[in-house]
Amino acid sequence: MTRTPSPPKDDTAAQTDANKENTAAEKSGPGAARTKRLVTGAAIGIGSAALVAALLYANRSRRPDKG
Repeated sequence: MTRTPSPPKDDTAAQTDANKENTAAEKSGPGAARTKRLVTGAAIGIGSAALVAALLYANRSRRPDKG
């Protein structure tokens, strides 16, 4: 079972997928860009909070005990 893969015979499948994506993006309208920015901002905020929490947890053993 050491056959080499054959190249695709026709690029129409790839072209139709690209056309579907372009059509969907055009139909989404101006509200989609706002939603995408909102989701991106929320993801960045959550990621930043997780990073800060991880750093605080990692440095926990290095801090002197205040009690």
